[in-house]
Amino acid sequence: QICLSLVELLFYLAHSPLGSIVLLDFQPRQFVMVDGNLKVTDMDDASTEELSCKEDNDCTLDFPTKSFPLKCSAVGKCEGINEKKNLFNAYRYFFTYLLPHSAPLALRPFLSDILNATGDLRYGINETLKAFETVLHLYKSGLYLPKRSLLLKDYITLKGFRMVEQEDYKCWPSYSHLGCLLSIHSAEEAAAICNSQSQCQSFIITQQRTWTGRPLASFRSSQTDLIPDANTIVYIKRSASSEERL
Repeated sequence: QICLSLVELLFYLAHSPLGSIVLLDFQPRQFVMVDGNLKVTDMDDASTEELSCKEDNDCTLDFPTKSFPLKCSAVGKCEGINEKKNLFNAYRYFFTYLLPHSAPLALRPFLSDILNATGDLRYGINETLKAFETVLHLYKSGLYLPKRSLLLKDYITLKGFRMVEQEDYKCWPSYSHLGCLLSIHSAEEAAAICNSQSQCQSFIITQQRTWTGRPLASFRSSQTDLIPDANTIVYIKRSASSEERL
């Protein structure tokens, strides 16, 4: 969410009515999240001025660990230097820390492509935004999931119940510090997650939603402590012990 919102902001700055705007003091502390959108807190160090040049050799974009040769345009300006400077700063201050870690496994290659392409400045801001929107579509639609998955057949469903809220085993990246609360697309994906965790014996899909509209599922090591709830279904792994308890 943070990276996508940042890319949308940089897309606007690259195509603003004033021209391409560069953030000269590009630091994480310069940004704040407001209602799910990233905002710049200080525009004092923003500039629309682009580096003047006479030849391509005048247009090297230097960073502490990398340098990028740019073209000198016919009007004597380094082509796209403001856009590229913003984008590489987004890569080194945000993308490298946030992109590789919390996406579903099937989507991580797409994010790695974005990371590598922006790190080498092979993507401009237009291509970067399009790539993020593609990943978001796959994430929200569930198209990244296996086509034929029948894992739910390994679970008993109890309609009209939910589990008592209590501290349980932890997982990452959980939305709760008290247990394992993860974003899912469907009950099938929740079953796949539960199967991949040795502690997990059951799960419920909560009424909570993430910023993408996906529900949150709570994964539990306990199979007991059920209470009535007409709006909830408990999914419990089929095993000899669980069937005896039921």
